[in-house]
Amino acid sequence: MGVLPRLLRSGFFAGQHQRHAVHAAQALRRAPALALYLAALLCAGASAAQAEASLAAGAPRPAPAASARQLPPELAQALPQARLLGSARLRVWGFEVYDSRLWATAAFSAASLEATPLALELAYLRDFKAQDIAERSLKEMRRSQPLSEAQAARWKAELLRVIPNVRAGDRILGVHRPGQGAAFWFNGQLTGEVRDEDFSARFFDIWLSPATSEPQLRAALLAGAAP
Repeated sequence: MGVLPRLLRSGFFAGQHQRHAVHAAQALRRAPALALYLAALLCAGASAAQAEASLAAGAPRPAPAASARQLPPELAQALPQARLLGSARLRVWGFEVYDSRLWATAAFSAASLEATPLALELAYLRDFKAQDIAERSLKEMRRSQPLSEAQAARWKAELLRVIPNVRAGDRILGVHRPGQGAAFWFNGQLTGEVRDEDFSARFFDIWLSPATSEPQLRAALLAGAAP
């Protein structure tokens, strides 16, 4: 298991709580929404790791891609003309969360994100529950505009259908298909499609919208894109 679960078991955070309560509250007020989102997932992932410790022991995990610029096998079929635009490792308060890579065709432009196909790959460095990923994703998707309760319920069900629990070493690849929706792969296996163009645009906007709460991550992913 990772560093965070061991710290939780040791009581480290509990021992530090009273001494740093004021500073923690101030930090939370300043932290970007996506950082808070991922920090909550880190805690949820620690609980999941403890609950699944017996499964984790000795369980083989997928190896990373042989080359940082090599197309993932599933993307070679879904979007064979794609090229790597940028990559970044996301860290939250010192904890490494995932490595991300953005792929798109030569026609891709940062000024028209939704108009051309693109693919976002997340290679996880920690464990997270699907339920937490879905709920926090919806909170981030609400940044661009409100969601009705009915729409949020539909989209949460779709997220849970295509995104499973993840453990360190797992990969999720999402492909945006303009005018159609999104398709998702887990460790190279297709998990399903969400045939909703609005869902697809709002989902990938979590990372790529100018209004994202992680602008440095967005800039790194779009480093090789046309303006």
